[in-house]
Amino acid sequence: MEEILRDLGQFVGQYWWLVFPLMGVAGGVAKSWERASKRRHERRLETLRLKAELKAAEIEARALNGGRRRKPGSPQVIDSTASVPSNELLGRLMAEHDEVTARWLDYELDVAKLIAFPAMSDGRQPLTAAFLRAKKTADALRPSSADAKVSEQQITEYLDAVGNYAVAFEVAERDARRLRDSNFSEDERKRLDRAQHMLKVALDESATRAERQVAYKRVRDELDGLIVLSDDAVDVLEKKVAGELTTGADAAPHAPASDTPSASDTAGAPAPQPQPQPEPLRLKPNDSPA
Repeated sequence: MEEILRDLGQFVGQYWWLVFPLMGVAGGVAKSWERASKRRHERRLETLRLKAELKAAEIEARALNGGRRRKPGSPQVIDSTASVPSNELLGRLMAEHDEVTARWLDYELDVAKLIAFPAMSDGRQPLTAAFLRAKKTADALRPSSADAKVSEQQITEYLDAVGNYAVAFEVAERDARRLRDSNFSEDERKRLDRAQHMLKVALDESATRAERQVAYKRVRDELDGLIVLSDDAVDVLEKKVAGELTTGADAAPHAPASDTPSASDTAGAPAPQPQPQPEPLRLKPNDSPA
C-alpha cells in the first residue's frame, strides 16, 4: 500500500500540469449536464402545455357536441360557430370538472389507495403540487351554477382551467403509479406494508371486534409521519371500521337449537302462562302501619 501511494505521489509530482486540463474537462461536463437537464425540463413543460391545450380542445369539442366522446382514431372537429347556449356549455364543463374531482377524491378518501400510491397526497412532489395548483385555479374560476351570468372571456378562462386541471391530474396520477413507495426507505416501506395489512384486518368482517379495533390503531400508528391523512379520509375510514364493528356487534349469539322450541313443538301446546311476579308491599287506604 505504501508503495502504491509513493508511486502515485511521484506521478502527480511529474504530471501536475494535467490537473488544469482535467479540471476544465470536468467543468465542461458539469455544464453540459446542466444544460441538458434544463432542456429536458423545458421540453417537459412544453409537453404539459401542449397536452393541456389538447385536453381543453377535447373538452370543448365534447361540450359543443352534446357531451359525446370522440371515438379513438376519428378526427376531432371543433365547430367554433356552433350555437350552444352558455348555460348548456357551462353545465358540460362543470360536469368535466366534477369528473376529475371525483377521480382525485377516489385517492384522497381511500386510505388503501393512499398507502399504495402515496405521491398522490404528497404536495412536495412537483407534479402533485402542479395538480393541486390547477385544481385551485379551476375551483376559483368555476361559476356558481350553470345558469350564472358569465361573459365569453370567463367561459374561455374556465375552459382552459378545466383542461389544465384534467391534464395535471392525469400526469400526477401516472407519476404516482410509477413511483409507488420508491421515495421511502426500506424501513418506511415495511411500515407501509404493515399498514396495508392491518387495514385489511380492520375492514374484515370475519375478524373479531378486538382484532379490528387493534388493527385500526396499528394503521394510524404505522402511517404516522409517513402519510398525512386528510380529516375527510380519517372520517371515511372510521365510518368504515365502525360499520364493520357494528355489523359484528349486531350479530348477537343465538341460544342453542335444543333450548329453543321449534314451531312444530309449540303447535299444539298451550300458550305459556306468565309467572306471577312478587308485588311490592303497598298500604291500602284504610290500613295503617303497624
